[in-house]
Amino acid sequence: MIPDSASADAARMAARRGGLIPVARMTMPDRTRAGTGAPGDAGRVRARSGAWLALALAFTGLLAAEVAPAQPYPTRPLRIVVPLAPGGTTDILARMTAQRLSEVLGQPVVVDNRPGGGGTIGNRIVAQAPGDGYTLLMATPTMTINPSLHRDAGYDAVRDFAPVSLIAAIPIVLAVHPAVPARSVKELIALARAKPGTLNYASSGSGGGPHLSAALFADMAGIDIVHVPYKGSGPALTDLLGGQVQMQFSGLPPLIAFIRSGRLHALAVGGVSRSSALPDVPTVAEAGLPGYDAASWQGIALPASAPKRIVDLLAGEIARFVATTEARTRLAELGAEPVGGTPQAFAAFVRAEVPKWAQVIRRAGARAD
Repeated sequence: MIPDSASADAARMAARRGGLIPVARMTMPDRTRAGTGAPGDAGRVRARSGAWLALALAFTGLLAAEVAPAQPYPTRPLRIVVPLAPGGTTDILARMTAQRLSEVLGQPVVVDNRPGGGGTIGNRIVAQAPGDGYTLLMATPTMTINPSLHRDAGYDAVRDFAPVSLIAAIPIVLAVHPAVPARSVKELIALARAKPGTLNYASSGSGGGPHLSAALFADMAGIDIVHVPYKGSGPALTDLLGGQVQMQFSGLPPLIAFIRSGRLHALAVGGVSRSSALPDVPTVAEAGLPGYDAASWQGIALPASAPKRIVDLLAGEIARFVATTEARTRLAELGAEPVGGTPQAFAAFVRAEVPKWAQVIRRAGARAD
């Protein structure tokens, strides 16, 4: 007999458990007992038998595909897309990471700078790339900020990436010109409250990390300070040193020499812990604004469809790299703190960053340049 639907379902379940679908035992019509068989009955039976055999072979092929060994990785060059211009701290970290991965994976790793749109172009390239493990993103805060800042960033920071590992964090420092009569965060907040709208702060551009760090500070402190955006961190720093603006939130590396020489005063750093480069400078949270946390960071992410085994492989190699004395020494020279960590920890960090900065952008009315 041809198996009924229940028998067929049972056969399919057997195939899913790893067995073959049995070919049903077929019986020819008994012409002696039935008189004359209807024309074509034997042909239909043979056709159905052949269909079951084909289905059995198809399930066998699927089972073989499931148990087939994973393809070797990598077998060709990789590239790390950097969403910023060459020469900056993020670019340097990408090249350090590329060199290390090339050594341990046995394949060239190329750094591909794709600046533009405040980081959006490079982020989008990786979000839309095949998830085969050969296109990596040097992830920065632009990955989590830009979808709220740009009307059409072209990607979702949580849905479209597979975070691999953080590499480093670069403290955001709050620095003031020596003429500002404030030597602590509490004194600065008191001054801003006493004279609302008179203190101004420089940033490297509207919607960037330094701007939003200052906006978060102003929102949490309940103060009115004026944003003065510049086309890059260099012009912003020049005017801060010249006294044209009173304060700036900035990544630590460009400012550290001026802080050490006394040309600028560092009131606080923005992260959850003090910077090893400025151990005597408190965090903003310690200095009078509990809960404040803003820092620049860099990590590696893949397209969301990347296999877990590749994500885990790269995460392990990055963790080992960040733990080396060579990497820690170089990071310290850049004013960066080593981080490392698991894909799960990085993913949780990204999920927390997106709504945090979306709220800051909404309240500040920030928009991309």
